[in-house]
Amino acid sequence: MADILSPVVPKNRRCTLERIEKFISHHYFTDVNIFGRLNRSSENIESILHYGPTDRISISTVIQDLSAFKPVKTGDSFGPTFSTHWFILSFEVLSSWKDEDVELEWDSGCEAMLWRDEVPFFSFTPQEDEGCRKSYRLSKEEKKQKRLQYVVEMACNRELGEGSPTMISPPDMNKKFSLNKVRINVKNKDLEAIFLDLQVLYDITKTLGENNQRGIEAMFVGNQIINTLVMQEWSDHAVKESRDLSKSYFSERNHKLQHHVHAMGHCHIDCAWLWPYSETRRKCARSWVSVLNIMKRYPDFTFVCSQAQQFAWVKSDYPQLFEEIKTQVKNGRFIPVGGTWVEMDGNLPSGESMMMQFFYGQKFFREEFGITCDEFWLPDTFGYSGNFPQIMKESGIDCFLTQKLSWNLVNKFPHHTFYWQGIDGSRQLTHFPPGESYGMSMKAEELMKTLNNHKDKGRSNSSIFLFGFGDGGGGPNDFMLERFERMKDTAGLPRVEMSTPKKFFEEVKTKSSNLCSWVGELFLELHNGSYTSQAMIKEQNRKCEVLLHDLQLLCTMAWCYSRYNSNKYNYPHEEINEIWKKFLLNQFHDVLPGTSIEMVTTDALKLYDEVIVTAAILMKKGKGSLGFGDSGGVCPVVINTLPWKRKEVVSVKGELAYVECQATGYQEITDCNYTSAVVALEMENGDLMLCNGLIECRFDKCGRMVSLCIMTSQNGVVCKQECVAKDKYANQFVIFDDVPLYWDAWDVMDYHLQTGKHVTELVEPLCLSGQSKLQVSCKFSLMVGKKSKITQTISLDVGSPLVKFKTEVSWNEDHKFLKVEFPWNIQTNRATYEIQYGHIERPNHQNTSWESAKFEVWAHKWADLSQHNLGVSILNDSKYGYSCFGNTMRLSLLRSPKSPDANADMGDHVFTYAVMPHKGTFQESEVIQQAYQLNYPMLVDYTSCRTLGYSFAKVSRKEIILESCMKSQMHSNAVLIRLYESYGSSVQDVTISFPNLNIEKVHRCNTLEDLKGEIKVEGNSFTVNFTPFQIKSFICTCYIITSLE
Repeated sequence: MADILSPVVPKNRRCTLERIEKFISHHYFTDVNIFGRLNRSSENIESILHYGPTDRISISTVIQDLSAFKPVKTGDSFGPTFSTHWFILSFEVLSSWKDEDVELEWDSGCEAMLWRDEVPFFSFTPQEDEGCRKSYRLSKEEKKQKRLQYVVEMACNRELGEGSPTMISPPDMNKKFSLNKVRINVKNKDLEAIFLDLQVLYDITKTLGENNQRGIEAMFVGNQIINTLVMQEWSDHAVKESRDLSKSYFSERNHKLQHHVHAMGHCHIDCAWLWPYSETRRKCARSWVSVLNIMKRYPDFTFVCSQAQQFAWVKSDYPQLFEEIKTQVKNGRFIPVGGTWVEMDGNLPSGESMMMQFFYGQKFFREEFGITCDEFWLPDTFGYSGNFPQIMKESGIDCFLTQKLSWNLVNKFPHHTFYWQGIDGSRQLTHFPPGESYGMSMKAEELMKTLNNHKDKGRSNSSIFLFGFGDGGGGPNDFMLERFERMKDTAGLPRVEMSTPKKFFEEVKTKSSNLCSWVGELFLELHNGSYTSQAMIKEQNRKCEVLLHDLQLLCTMAWCYSRYNSNKYNYPHEEINEIWKKFLLNQFHDVLPGTSIEMVTTDALKLYDEVIVTAAILMKKGKGSLGFGDSGGVCPVVINTLPWKRKEVVSVKGELAYVECQATGYQEITDCNYTSAVVALEMENGDLMLCNGLIECRFDKCGRMVSLCIMTSQNGVVCKQECVAKDKYANQFVIFDDVPLYWDAWDVMDYHLQTGKHVTELVEPLCLSGQSKLQVSCKFSLMVGKKSKITQTISLDVGSPLVKFKTEVSWNEDHKFLKVEFPWNIQTNRATYEIQYGHIERPNHQNTSWESAKFEVWAHKWADLSQHNLGVSILNDSKYGYSCFGNTMRLSLLRSPKSPDANADMGDHVFTYAVMPHKGTFQESEVIQQAYQLNYPMLVDYTSCRTLGYSFAKVSRKEIILESCMKSQMHSNAVLIRLYESYGSSVQDVTISFPNLNIEKVHRCNTLEDLKGEIKVEGNSFTVNFTPFQIKSFICTCYIITSLE
C-alpha cells in the first residue's frame, strides 16, 4: 500500500495557477485563504460624530462649533453628490498594540482626507488594489497615547466622478455614500508580506507563460508556499519558511544588460473633468499627502508631478502640506515636471497661449523650488502641434514625454524613443512609455509589456514606467512599492529602479544610438470631435486670446507714453498675471476640448467672464492714459493692434466708414478713397450677386454660393476666374449623424461622413438686408434638423477680398454634427492649415491608413486649398475643426454630444467665417494677414482733440508677424516683443522699429525672458534674420518716448 503522504507532483498548470489565485483572492474562500487572515483582529469605531452636508469649506471653519456634530454609526449614508461631510473619530488605544502594526480603515466608497490638529496627513480612497485599500498606519507615538481623535473630511465623489450609467455619462447628482467600514485593524504583517509575495509570483507566472523557466519556477514556489502554510497550520515556522522560499526566488538577479526600466511614482490629476475645479484642489491635497506619507516609509521612492496651477492651489489651501512638498523637492524625491501652468490641450491654444503656459509654469517652479523643468510632460492630451518642438526649445525644454498616441484607433505609432522634429527644424528627444499608460500598478505584466512593446530596442535599452492611480488622483500606494521591492532586480523581468526623468533622458542621450526621427505633428487618431464640442468654450478661448493680445499692447503703449508725459500710469502686471492664469487654466486638456461635465463648462464660462470684465477695465485705463475713452469726445479714432497698415470698413456711431490705420497704432478716422463701390444685383432667376471689383459672388434663395469669381483686368477687359466647382454649391450646410463608439464628446467617427444630408428647408429665402457703397449684405434662414434654425447674413465690403458669413444658430439637436461645405474648382492633393506660429500641409485623399485617419483635422484661423494659379481659403473667428477630401472643404460648426454634458452646445450661437479666393499663393495673397484681421478687428474710440496718429512698432517684412508685445516682467524699463516667420521662408534683414521710442539696447531672449545675446541697435530699430517658421523674442530696453505724434 502506498504511503498517503508521499509527494504528488502537480502537473496541471491551470489547477496550480488557479490554486494560487484563489489563495490570495478577496472574493473566494476568504474564510480559509491568506486574504482572510491579513488582520489579526478588527474592531469597529463606535464614537463617530458627523456634521454636514457642507460646501468645500476649511477645517478651521468646521471645528469652530463642535456642538453641531451629531452621533452617527457605521452603515449610515450621506450625500448628495459633490457635497462634503465631516466626521470626528475617537477611540481608545490598547496597550496590546505597542508592537503591532495597527491601521485605521475607512471605507465610505468615496474620497476622504484624514486631519489631525487641523493638519492633513493621510487620505482614503475607494480604489482597490487586488482587493486591498490603503489604510492609515498608526505611528509609534500615536500608539503611546491613551486615546486618539481624528477628523475625516469626506467628499461625496469617487476618483473618476459619478457618471451614471457609464463613467462618462452625466453625473448622478443625488448619489449617497455609506460608511461601510470604520474600524481599527491589527495587521498580521508577516502574512501580509507573504500575501504580496504570492501576488507577484502569480503575476510572474501568468505573464511569462508556461514555456518560460522563471514563470514555471514562480508557480512552483507559490504552490510550495501554500503547502507549507497549510501543512504546518500557519505556524510561525511555516511563515518564516514561506518567506525564505519567496526571497530565494526574488534574489536571483538579472543580467546587467537586461532592459533598464526607470520607475517613477505618478498621479495624473485632471484640473477638471468629471468633477469641477473646486474638487480638484482637494484631489491634489489628498493625492500628495498620500505620496508624502509613502516617502516616510520608502526612502528610495521618487514621484513626478506636473502642472504649476495645482502646486499653487495646494500652496494656497494647504500651506503646511506645501512646505513638506518643498522639502522633498529639495531632496530630489518630489519632482516637478512639465514646466507649464496646466497640462493644456496640444492643438487648440494659440502659439502665444502655449508660450504663456510655459512662462507662468516655469516662473512658478523657479520661484518656489529654484528649478527649471527640462522636460515637457503632456501624457493625456489629444494630439501635439507640429510646432511644439520649437515652442519647447524656446521655453527651456529639451525632452518630451507623452503616451497618448498609444490610443490611436487606426495606426500604431512606430516609435517609443525618438527625436521629434518640428516645422522649423527644432528637435526634441521624445519618449512614449512602452507600457502605454501613465497610471500603472507595478505588475510583472506591465513590466514585460514595457520590455516587449518597446519599438526602439537596439537603439535604446531604457524605458520610463509611471505607476500610481491617475486621472482623478490617488497616486501610488504601499502595495505598489512592495511589489517593486520584490521585482526590482529579479531574473526573468526587466531591471527596475526608482529614477527621475533627468536620469532617464541623460541615459538615453549617452547610451542610445541611431534613434529615428518623426517630422511634423503627432496626430492622435481619436478624439477629433473635441475640435468642435462645446462651441462657446472655444469661442471664448479665441476671444480672450485676442483680448489679451490687445490689452498687453495697449497697456505697453500707455506705459511708454506715461514715461513721456509723467501721467503716472503703472503697467498692471499683477492684474494681467491673474487673468492670464485664469485663462490658461481653461486650456486644460478636458476643458478647452469640451469633454467635461456641465459643472465644469459653467465654471469655465464664469472664468472667461472674469477675464473679459477685468481686461475691459484695464483696457479702459490704458486707453485713458493714451487720451482715449472720452465718451463725449468729438474726434473718433481707430486703433490697429496688428503690425501692418490696414484698410477696412468699420462702424462709427452706427455709420459705416472706410478707414485706414497705420501699423500697431492709432489714427484719426477719415474716409479713404476706394476704386470700386460694392454693389448688389438681383438676377432673373432670383439669385443675388454681390460685387466689389475684386470678387463677384452669387447666391441662390437658400444662401448657397452658386459662383465665386476673382476679377482681374487685362488690357481693359475684365476677366473672371470661377472658384466654385461646376454644378456644385458652396456654403452648403450639411448635417450628419454623430454617434461615436464610446467617447461621446471626444470622438467623431469616419462613418459619420456617410450620413450627410444637405440643409435646404427654407424659413426665409435670401433677400437683400443692407446696401451702401461700402457694404452690401443679404440674409436668409433655414431649418436644420428637427428643432434647430440657421440665420445667416452674407456681406461683402468695399476693397475686401473676403466674403463674410455671420451665422446665428439656434441649436437643439441630439447626436448631430453641423458643417458647411465648399466644393472648389481646384485640383490638388493637399490642403494647408494654420497652426501655432506657422502652418502645415495635410493630404486631402485616403491613399494610406495614415491619411484616411485624418478625416477630421484641426486648424486655427484659416485653411487653404490651392493649385498653381488658384486657391481659396476658409477663415473663421472661433472654429477649429476642418475636413478636406478632393476639392471639397468643410468647416465644422456644431456638435451635440450627450456625455459627459447632456446639454452640450444646446442654445444660441453666433460666429463668423469667411472665404477668400486668390490667384497667387496664399502667402503672396496675404491670406494670413486677412485671417488676423478677421479675428482682430480695428477698435473705434474717441478723444477730445484731434490726433495725427501714432505707430508704436513696425516690421519691415510682411512675412514676419509681431505676435505679442508686453512690458517685460523680468527686466526693468523694457518691452518684450515676440515675432515669427509665417510664410515658411528664410527672410534676411528684417528691421523692427519703434518710431517714437529711444531704444537703449536689445537682447534676444527665450520665453522665460532669459537673455541670450545682445543685438545691435541703430537709433530706434534693429535688424535680424529669420529662418522658416522661426520664433524670436526680444527684450528691448528703452529710454522715454519722444512723442506721440
